[in-house]
Amino acid sequence: MGNNPFFHFLTLGLFAQRRKHLGVVALSVVLIFLLASTLFISSSLQYSLRRALVSEPDFVVQRVRGEHLLPVPASWIDEIAALHGVDRVSARVWGRYYTRPKGKSFLIVGIDFLEDQSHAALAKLVERTDLRKFLSGGCMIAGEGAARWMRKHFYQKDYNFLAPDGKFIPLKLFATLPRQSSLMGEDMIIVPIETARKILGLGPDESTDITFNVPNDDERPNIESKVSALHYDLWVISKKETRGAYDRLFNYKGGFFLVLFLIVLLAFALILYQRASQVYSSEKRSIGILRALGWSIRDVLWLKLGESLTIVISSFILGSVAAYFYVFALGAPLLRQIFLGGANLTAPIRLVPVIDFSILASIFLLYGVSFIAAVLIPVWRIAVTDPKEAML
Repeated sequence: MGNNPFFHFLTLGLFAQRRKHLGVVALSVVLIFLLASTLFISSSLQYSLRRALVSEPDFVVQRVRGEHLLPVPASWIDEIAALHGVDRVSARVWGRYYTRPKGKSFLIVGIDFLEDQSHAALAKLVERTDLRKFLSGGCMIAGEGAARWMRKHFYQKDYNFLAPDGKFIPLKLFATLPRQSSLMGEDMIIVPIETARKILGLGPDESTDITFNVPNDDERPNIESKVSALHYDLWVISKKETRGAYDRLFNYKGGFFLVLFLIVLLAFALILYQRASQVYSSEKRSIGILRALGWSIRDVLWLKLGESLTIVISSFILGSVAAYFYVFALGAPLLRQIFLGGANLTAPIRLVPVIDFSILASIFLLYGVSFIAAVLIPVWRIAVTDPKEAML
């Protein structure tokens, strides 16, 4: 059988049943669009967080009793710094400041601008800051979300923080954080470390946690064990553990939608199989005519396979392209709230285009194989019957 008759019948079959095919394509595009959009958002956020975690210190030391975070004494800093192989030990002061009970909150981060920073991003921020001007008066550096909230509530240039002792601490808005930090720093406010202690009610020798780096990768497990053995209530968190926690969070949300997709795809395939099993009399007659004209069973199956592949490929391309445009061009309105709906202060977050082709290939195979099987099995049952029977 030549190629021209085959493609002629393929085009004719698609056009003759265009309404049915367009309905299947529309439903398939919606399914692929929703799952691909979810996976695009998950992959983009994971990539952004991993890139942000690169600048994080290797280890964080906290003081925990009964699952409660307690202030860390200054003496722990000297104990950790005395260990061989430890570098850039520094205290961090941070905590949540609520504008009102159960209301919006700022993440207060205190920095000692005159010491080396173990956090690479903070080190760059200190280099870009005019320290003389910043430290001369009460100033703060706010994230985009925090700065927007202040302007919305008529705090254009400064904000008065209420300390636990009942005193107000006025701070001027010195600058805003770069847009690249909006994912993790949208509600962050950076102030001098002593100011942060006053706002959060910490003593002059207390801090929230301690960070340090270990330049030699091979020494990290040994150093972690030594630091953990210093005090019974000392808790060490590695960068690897933090990265794993974020990965599990986004894999859970993306996996949840993948399971839903598989359930819907199975239901879609069963419905399609049921509809295809009840083949219309005109389609039965067309298969019988082709068999009577000398087409073999393989030729008929190849024809229907061509129709199915046309629907599958067109649906997958349309759904994937629409999802890409929706997520990375439009910013995934509504759908991205599944991942960022718990955000405290919203800020415009640009989703970085990241595509996992292995996941897309898996979606294509799952969708394509189930669709083709649901179509070809009923067609094969008709093709193996006698052509006279099929034309009745």
